[in-house]
Amino acid sequence: MWVGNAVSHCLRELDILHEDTYPAKSNILPSNLFTCKSLVTLKLEGDILLDVPRMASLPSLKTLKLLGVTYLKDGTLQRLISNCTILEDLVVDLRDNDSMGKLTVLDAYLQSLSLYIPYDHGIDELVIDTPSLKYLKLRLHSFNDHYCLIENMPNMIEAYLDVELLDINSLIGSITSVKRLAIFSEVITFHICLCTLLFSNQLVRLLEASSNLQGLEIFFMDHHVPLGMDEWNQPSTVPECMLSSLQSLNWLMYTGKPQERDIVVYILKHAIHLKTTTIKSPESAVPKFEMLKELVLSSRASPTCQFMFD
Repeated sequence: MWVGNAVSHCLRELDILHEDTYPAKSNILPSNLFTCKSLVTLKLEGDILLDVPRMASLPSLKTLKLLGVTYLKDGTLQRLISNCTILEDLVVDLRDNDSMGKLTVLDAYLQSLSLYIPYDHGIDELVIDTPSLKYLKLRLHSFNDHYCLIENMPNMIEAYLDVELLDINSLIGSITSVKRLAIFSEVITFHICLCTLLFSNQLVRLLEASSNLQGLEIFFMDHHVPLGMDEWNQPSTVPECMLSSLQSLNWLMYTGKPQERDIVVYILKHAIHLKTTTIKSPESAVPKFEMLKELVLSSRASPTCQFMFD
């Protein structure tokens, strides 16, 4: 009741956190919320059931955050996004077992996008086409084989990727195909999780697609299960970012395994403008002295590169 009254008074910002002891009785928001012409910021979290009417229109909404809410039916989220015509900041954290078939984020004005898609989800197809996007945070975990396409991001500055797919090419292939080679051409910083078996192959593709990359951070999420890593097969040609722009490498949870060592050695050997290399490892992984010696003695393209170990 109070939400409906607030909307009628030219509401500009709405933040609702609703936790129900009986989630089956999730709160349903009034339909007039989705036709509020004055609303600029909307954040919904928890046991909230979204039923977006066909006539939805949020012409002033710039920030939309949907955290763990429930969607009444397939297409609900899609309808909501498509009716926010000047949206700039979108955050969507799906729940386990959400069923929505296809999710398309097609928005000409969107500048920041954060998507979390858990293992047990009902998405068969994900398409992201956001030409104005500058910041991307994608957490996509799936043991299912589904279609994933990311394209048209010429203004990207920073990307955070925590991706685990059976077929990583369904994501990375769309990024690095010849027609879309420049998709991440303006990315300055990459944060990438190394939990996938195909990590090294994924890394090569991202480096090749990021011609202006300045910073690379490789990490391992605490809640992820290590699956090992494929052998490092260095690219046939040195990625452009190695020769022109890469300045910092930050590797968290480095264990000194041959595949990890080979990647670091390759970057040191070819990154002409590298200024800092930071290696952080667990205490039990590898003797610090041995790790330091192994990397410091390797060939370096940048004689001024500083090593930092933790």
